[in-house]
Amino acid sequence: AQKQDILPILCVGETLEQRENDQTFSVIDEQLDAVLAAAGIEAFKSAVIAYEPVWAIGTGKTASDEQAQEVHKYIRERFAKQNPEIASNLQILYGGSVKADNAKGLFAMADIDGGLIGGASLDAEGFLKIYQAAN
Repeated sequence: AQKQDILPILCVGETLEQRENDQTFSVIDEQLDAVLAAAGIEAFKSAVIAYEPVWAIGTGKTASDEQAQEVHKYIRERFAKQNPEIASNLQILYGGSVKADNAKGLFAMADIDGGLIGGASLDAEGFLKIYQAAN
């Protein structure tokens, strides 16, 4: 994708069973390790990461603001261990059922840089509220 000047969005996330078994961070590590091994840390100078908990996609469930922040912070700190500059410039989005009623709280978190909006983008009025929450 990057060779064709396309900005890739790497989506990472855990299933409900993995979350309930306290495996969230090990799952995220495994997913990031695979891409870092193939592409290297430098590839993230022009890439985006989206935390998309599988258990929240299309289910109407969403991580709490704090749960999402915890994972976003973990990802940023993990990158900072390898390259602080890339980590500080890395855009990390939340993609687990962002809606008009939860966007403001999610976007207020320190390490959540925005949202990867799916089904909510089909409702113009609701999408406008998400957009306004981001600004």
